[in-house]
Order: sequence, then C-alpha cells, then structure tokens
Amino acid sequence: MSLAMPPVPHKDDLDSTWSFLEAGIESVMLNLDSGIDMKTYMGLYTAVHNFCTSQKAVTSGQGLQGQRGGWFPSLHAAPSASRFELTWNQAHLLGEELYKLLGEYLSCHLSKVFKQSQSHTEEGLLGFYIREWYRYTTAAKYVNHLFRYLNRHWVKREIDEGKKNVYDVYTLHLVKWKGDFFEKVHEKVMDAVLNLIEKQRNGETIEQSQIKSIVDSFVSLGLDENDSSKSTLDVYRQYFQLPFIRATKTYYENESRQFVAENSVVEYMKKAEARLEEEKLRVGLYLHPDVTKTLTDTCLSVLVTAHSTLLRDEFQVLLDNERQEDLARMYRLLSRIKDGLDPLRTTFENHVRRAGLAAVEKVASEGETLEPKLYVDALLQVHTRYQSLVDEAFNGEAEFVRSLDNACREFVNRNRICKTSSSKSPELLAKYTDSLLKKGSKSAEESELEEMLVQIMTVFKYIEDKDVFQKFYSKNLAKRLVHVSSVSDDAETSMISKLKEACGFEYTNKLQRMFQDMQISKDLNNNYKVWQDKVLDDDDRKRMTDAHFQILGTGFWPLNAPTTPFLAPPEIVRTAELFQKFYFDKHNGRKLTWLWQLCKGEIKANYVKNTKVPYTFQVSTYQMGILLLFNEADTLTYGEIEKATTLATEILDPNLSILLKAKVLIASPEGAKPEPSTSFTLNYNFKSKKVKVNLNIQIKSEQKVEADDTHKTIEEDRKLLLQSAIVRIMKSRKKMKHVQLVQEVIQQVKSRFPPKIPDIKKNIEALMEKDYIERMDGDEISYIA
Repeated sequence: MSLAMPPVPHKDDLDSTWSFLEAGIESVMLNLDSGIDMKTYMGLYTAVHNFCTSQKAVTSGQGLQGQRGGWFPSLHAAPSASRFELTWNQAHLLGEELYKLLGEYLSCHLSKVFKQSQSHTEEGLLGFYIREWYRYTTAAKYVNHLFRYLNRHWVKREIDEGKKNVYDVYTLHLVKWKGDFFEKVHEKVMDAVLNLIEKQRNGETIEQSQIKSIVDSFVSLGLDENDSSKSTLDVYRQYFQLPFIRATKTYYENESRQFVAENSVVEYMKKAEARLEEEKLRVGLYLHPDVTKTLTDTCLSVLVTAHSTLLRDEFQVLLDNERQEDLARMYRLLSRIKDGLDPLRTTFENHVRRAGLAAVEKVASEGETLEPKLYVDALLQVHTRYQSLVDEAFNGEAEFVRSLDNACREFVNRNRICKTSSSKSPELLAKYTDSLLKKGSKSAEESELEEMLVQIMTVFKYIEDKDVFQKFYSKNLAKRLVHVSSVSDDAETSMISKLKEACGFEYTNKLQRMFQDMQISKDLNNNYKVWQDKVLDDDDRKRMTDAHFQILGTGFWPLNAPTTPFLAPPEIVRTAELFQKFYFDKHNGRKLTWLWQLCKGEIKANYVKNTKVPYTFQVSTYQMGILLLFNEADTLTYGEIEKATTLATEILDPNLSILLKAKVLIASPEGAKPEPSTSFTLNYNFKSKKVKVNLNIQIKSEQKVEADDTHKTIEEDRKLLLQSAIVRIMKSRKKMKHVQLVQEVIQQVKSRFPPKIPDIKKNIEALMEKDYIERMDGDEISYIA
C-alpha cells in the first residue's frame, strides 16, 4: 500500500513543500517493502532541489546576489570582442527549515516506535528492536538519497563552517534513533541479550543471530562528534561491552566458586579451559572483535587468577603421579596470567633434582664398583623423562628448559658418587664413551651409536669439570688409536665434532692432531716396507718380526714413558733397531722413546698338544717377553724371569698372574702366587674354546695408577690455566682491584671448570713471587711489563 501524494508544491512555499515531502518520507518509512515508484521518487528529489534553490531575497545591482549559498548565472553587456560574458553571483540557499522539519518528523516517528516497544519483553523485545532497526536504517538510506542535494550543499557548508549538531541526512536518522529511542530502551534490550547469553552458557540453544544484530546496531550508533563521517565504538563499549563484561564476571565468579567446592582441581581445570574456549568462540559467533582482550582478561582473572593458589598446590601431586596431560592443562591455564608459572618452575626444578639424586643413589647402592654405563644411563633416564615432560606438557618453554638444566646440572655434579671426588661424573662419562667407541662383542649399529653419542653430549652439557672429561677422553682415545680398537673412524670423528661444537677448537685441537699422526704413521709404514724390500735379503726377512709402527708427537698425545725398565726379547730388538735406522735416515736429530706398555702382538703356541690349528695368544709386549723365555726352557723360576725381563715387581707380578689364571703357565707349588719362591712351567695341555686367546687384559692396579696420574695432570693443567688467565687479564688491564681480578678469572675459565677462589688467590700469589704482577696500595694489583 502507498500513501496518496499531495500535489507538487511551489518551490517558494515551505508548508506545501514539506507536506509533499512528509507524505513521501512516510511512504518510505511505513511501506518499505513496496517502496515508491520512480516518478514519485524524482518528484520528491526535485521538490528538495527546488526549495533549496528558491530565491527569496534579491539585492539591487548587477546580477542576482543573495546573502549566501549556491550559484546562479547572470548576463552582462560586454564591450569586448565577445558579445556576452558569464559571471557567477551567490544566491540564498535554503535548507535549514527542511532539515529541522525532517528532524522533528523522525522524533515523532520514533516516539510511536517506542510506544509500540513497550508491549514487548525479553526475546520479543529483541525481535521488535531488530525489525524496527532494519526498517528504519533501510528507509534512512532512501531518504538520504532524496535529500542528496541538501547534503551536498547546505549540510556540507554548515559542517565546513563548524556548526555543531548538523549531520548528513543518514547520520541524522542515527542520531535521532539514539536520542529518541535507543536511550529509552537500551537497558531492557541489554537485559534480554544478557539473559540469552546466560542461557547459552547454561547449555541451552539460542537464536545467536539476534545478538549479532543487536551488536551491529550498537556499533553503528557510534558517531564521532567532531567528524560525522567517522564512526567510533563508544556507544558499543558503553552500552553493550560494559554490561556484558560485568555479567560475565558475575556469572563465572558464582560458577567457579561452586564448581571448586564440589569437584577436584583437575576437573576444575578442564571446566575452566572449556569455558575459556567457549568465550573465544563466542566472539567469532556474534560479538565484536573489540571485546576480545577485555573478555579474555576478565575470564582469566575470574577462572584462573582467583584460583591460582589452588592450582599451584596441585602441581606437585601431578608431578609425582606423572599426569602429563593434566600438567599440560595447568601450564596452559597459568601461562596466560602474569607470573602464573614462576612458582611452578621452582617446584619443577626441585622435583627433577630430587629425582636425579634418587636415581644415582639407587645405582650407587647396587654394588661396590659402579659401572660407567649404569651411572650414565641413570642420569640420562631422568633427563629424558623430564625433557619429554617439558616438551610435551610445557610446550618447550624456555624458562622450564632453564629449570630442567639447573636441576640436571645439580644432580650430575653434586650427587652421592661425586662426594668422594667432584670430578667423578666426567671421569665415568669418559669411560662410558670409551666403551661405546671401542670394538667389542656388543658394538652398536652405526645409527644407534650416533644416537648414543648425542646422549653422551646431553650429559656432557651439564658437566662442570669439562677439563676432566677432556683428559680421560684423550687418554682413552689415544689407546683406541694405538691399539686400532676404534669401532669406526666415522664415529670417532663425529664425537670430536660434537665436542668441538660444544667447547671450541682449542678443546679438540690435540685430539685432531692425534688423528693426523695416525695418518702420518700409516704413510710412514708404507715407506718402511718399500725401504725393507731394498735393503733386506731373504735371510734378514726371515729373522724379522712382522711389525707396525706408530710415531706419536710428544706434545699432542697424553702418554708417558714406561714406568719400568724392560729388556725386550731379541726378536723385538732386531725389528726395532732396523726401524730406527730407517727413521733416523729420514729425520735426523729426532729422538724415539719406545712405549713398551702400549705395544702388543700375537704369538703362536706351537707347543700345545692335541690341536689341529695352533692357538694364537694376543699379548702385551711384557707378556710376550715373558712367554718367549719358555722357548729355551719348560720351567723358569720367578728370579730368572725377573732377571731376563728386568721388569719391576709391580708390573711383572700382575702379568704372571694373568698367565697363571689363563692356565698358560702352571705355578709350583700348586696354587702359589707370583713371588720369589715360585716356579713357572709351560702348560702343554692348555685348552681354550677359542683359537685366538686374548691375554692382554688391563690390570686393575694399572687402571688406578693411570687414573691417579690423570688427576695429577689435571691439577697441574688447572694451575697453568689459572695463571695464564691472570696474566692475560692483567696484561690488557694493567691495574685492577683484587676482587675484580678474581671475578674476571672465574668468567674466563668457568667454561672448562668451576675455579675455587682460594686456588685463584694462591696462583695470584705465585705470579707475584715470579714478578709477573705486584700488589699496590688500596688492594690494587698492577701488571709488571
């Protein structure tokens, strides 16, 4: 249905013009669905244009000049070449009267809408509000088009001149809606909205689109008072967001208080996490994104911060029971509030440290001799378990990683095993590494070995006495290289690369030089064989022992000269002398020191009866020297062996014991130990399941002496390292306070070992005695150039 339109008005007649326009606007407002025809639309648009451009006040003079407003043409006689000249003069532009009448109409219309709204409540009110809002704003767009001329001229000029409370026609509609309708109903509308949201929080299904439409309308009412072309979120924030946040806070305070009283902490965390996710989704469903931060902060404050003490008290229980999923949930919740995780990190660090100490305590109490593998495995099991927890439950967060590192550093360096010696961890780790890299019956596959080496480096990272590991590792590496017992060159190279990456070039420099010496020795042996072919005849070759020589640089190999005299058998002496001749011809002026304690070889037991294939004994050079004596006699006394080999008692006795235990020799009297009264007879009835019999077994007493010597070397090296650091610092600084010097020395050497302050002071005094530095007044130390 459309209203009957009055006749087209005269352009100068305000009353008839407005009557015509009002009928058209009413038709738009009330009959939006059917609309108005194009002829009527053009008539309304023309009526606005004609009235705004009508002339009411004309002044004398050339042309037509009004007080202010638009432009009209005026013709003048032109004495110039052109017959006519076009000029422009201002004419009075009307518009204020229409603008005021339109505003009054909108207020009247909205008054009727308000009266109709009073018969609606709750969801009915929301439906009414949304329908009227849609009808009103859609009509406003049509009316705005009708008044475009007014917008472009009168409204624009008024705004440009700074006049307040003047807007384009569409914005005027919004201003009127806000002042004449919205201000009266917003509280009831919001109550209905909040009731709907509460129903949804309680699990009921609601019409979400209603809330979305309400939110959009609140946002659209935000106008910038200084610039009507801009919009703000002020109305939305004041009338929607504030009451919504207050209602949310109240709802969750009541719910969480009751839920905690009736359920476990774990169940509460599940509930809180679910609620937080619901509110996040709610923003995407029908709220404005602007509310996101405020809503999240409010929910976190009520659901997490208010109950954070309760959650933290449960953390130790979850750790003890390894409830990884629940720990992850607690981490996710507490990580979202300020300082929420700090107490947890401290608790976690203490828990891991206790677990590590308990693991070491368990393996230490299982027997007198602690196997390096058992010890390292115990450390790794604790680290692996809690590293997994940090990665999975705590998302690999840097601060939890730091707590794990602090705890591991503690139980690796200060446990029951380390009470006897602070350097026990690196020593055992080096021995375990040696067992992995040395050939054996249970050698790991290449991929498995690489993984084990990575785990070795995990423990190595936490070791404070890295210089101790270096010493033991280099000694073991030297033996593996000398005895050609490395499981593979690739594995050795991989380990050295890992150490270099962790500690730098200087840490592994000597290790790499040892490998270079092995290659040089390989080339040297090839040249030696070529030389032998040239200088030896067939008889000489028969008398020579097939030997392989290794030339080891004194400065790079952690090896010492033999601790006992040794008279080598003639077979070995002939071979050694021939090699020396070859070597000195190539390198004049060098000195060779034979490391008999590291030499080894094989001898065939041709004397044993009842064997199809002779046994081969794998022996040390000392054992070879003892056994070759029995080529001349079946029985020898202790004294005869001692005199023939010149071996010291502490070396001779353990080697004879090994031969007796293997039943290669038989003692007389039976069961006697190696001592001056004992005789030794070759066992012609020797039997073994293996054709190759390894007799070259390291003696425990030798192992202990070697370990003690290594520790002495470490102490000497530390003293030199401290003194070189002191001199280096003083040389660059010239003068320093004593306390500052001590602190700088600690910083420089802590990557190798944790220095003790008394040791630093002792070395400062030692350098003063050597006149490298001197003490000045005021506890100041000066460098002596």
